[in-house]
Amino acid sequence: MDLENPAKNGLDFMTKERCMTIRSTTVLIAVALIPAALVISDAKAQQASGPVRAVQLTGLKGVKDNAKGNLNVESGQLRFVYAKGSSDVNVNFIEDVVTGADTQAAVGKVISTISIAAPYESGRFLALFRTKIDTLTLRYRDADGALHGAIFTVPAGAAEAIKKDLVAQGAHTTAAEGQTATPAPSANPPTQEQKQ
Repeated sequence: MDLENPAKNGLDFMTKERCMTIRSTTVLIAVALIPAALVISDAKAQQASGPVRAVQLTGLKGVKDNAKGNLNVESGQLRFVYAKGSSDVNVNFIEDVVTGADTQAAVGKVISTISIAAPYESGRFLALFRTKIDTLTLRYRDADGALHGAIFTVPAGAAEAIKKDLVAQGAHTTAAEGQTATPAPSANPPTQEQKQ
């Protein structure tokens, strides 16, 4: 290949230079838009004025564990609407609302299990992909005065907005605004096995 004589190779260096300029410009624009997309998605997640996608891990009476649905605060009720019905908790009966941040696997169980069999442990790479979620934990009393608890997972940023809506409508909380749950220190000193 003769680089000094482009006509001989049939290559036009001006065209290659223009392609490289267009490609580098496209890459720069894409890199600049990624942070903007993340900020927009966080802002949308923090808006709890409408129903929020949620998973009720446990606690609501009559609702199976790990039920997926929508969580909404309206007219003094925390309403969880799922495929087989809905469940309401009166906001005035909520004694405590606690939020927290967590992560969950971004890959499903089947794919994760199959990937373990990949050669040279390359499937473990999938375990690195995790998505951020928020947890919303409620302690409330039913109409008979019995104490209950419920745990929900919601998209990142949504739990604090739901908590604000609940408190504004009459729910109680022991955590200060903006404060998330932190694990309590253990009463027992760590053993030798726990230190390692």
